[in-house]
Amino acid sequence: MSRIAVMGAGAWGTALALSLWRRGGHQIALWAHSPAVAATIRGTGENKLFLPGFAVPGEITVSSDVAEALAGAEIILSAMPSRHVRASYASFAAHLHAGQILVSATKGIEDGTLLRMSEVIAQVLAARNLSLPVAVLSGPSFAQELAAGAPTAVTIACSDTGVASLLQQEFGSGSLRLYTNDDVVGVELGGALKNVIALAAGVVAGLELGHNSAAALITRGIAETTRLAVACGGRRETLAGLSGMGDLILTCTGSLSRNRSVGIQLGRGATLADALAGLNGKVAEGVSTAFAALGLAERYGVEMPITSQVVAILKGERSPLAAIEELMARPGRDE
Repeated sequence: MSRIAVMGAGAWGTALALSLWRRGGHQIALWAHSPAVAATIRGTGENKLFLPGFAVPGEITVSSDVAEALAGAEIILSAMPSRHVRASYASFAAHLHAGQILVSATKGIEDGTLLRMSEVIAQVLAARNLSLPVAVLSGPSFAQELAAGAPTAVTIACSDTGVASLLQQEFGSGSLRLYTNDDVVGVELGGALKNVIALAAGVVAGLELGHNSAAALITRGIAETTRLAVACGGRRETLAGLSGMGDLILTCTGSLSRNRSVGIQLGRGATLADALAGLNGKVAEGVSTAFAALGLAERYGVEMPITSQVVAILKGERSPLAAIEELMARPGRDE
């Protein structure tokens, strides 16, 4: 029996903890940054703020104490928002040791540094003379559906293929199927960049432009995210898989997508502040990722017209309709 610590009790972290508990054969600890959230889950048996409607069994240890959550953990699965990853791992570091495996399930790029989440984690560990394997988990997966036990397939990526295979066995169940990959760059960027395209897809929906526009947006979206991922060292075929095209389709079309929902509100004329307020404390990673993605694109000389227009909308420099018109007016080119 492995002891797994799930660090982050938002909707995604809670759903992962429930999936691992349902699988059986593991001791599961769930860490919440907020003592109030931890207390509510323990007291009501439900994460009423982030994942209401799903029972959290008493067998899952819920705590806001880092030392308690990480005690004896062999696998540490983190699922906090990208902006909290660096500070969180800095607080985790004193409780980490050789022999543990770290898994990042956060989809984002760090503001300022433009680092992927596994790079942020590795940097924090290196500053403390720690060297632990870091894998990433990504793919088309809404928290609510994973929590409900709906069949879900994702990618587990690690430069050490043995670690990826081990995690495939430890996490896999009748409702969660994992495919291994050693392309950490491609898997992480696919998961992060699709949120930006989902914002654009939401704008298209908010403007009521129809299915033709949505299909074109999604298809050209995968083209530009693939260009950037390959420029950063990822593989083109990775972006055609679950962590690329699969996650993009889900997030651009699913009604549970926070990023798409924010885009819809922007398309209907809402301000960014009002659109984000409608999430009630939840995070739309695509907002910060759009700026980071554009920074990476400039660094590597990659053209990303959709991302550029998303950033212009977010900054209030261009209306959603004007952004679409500019995309349509771009010079013709080969596909």
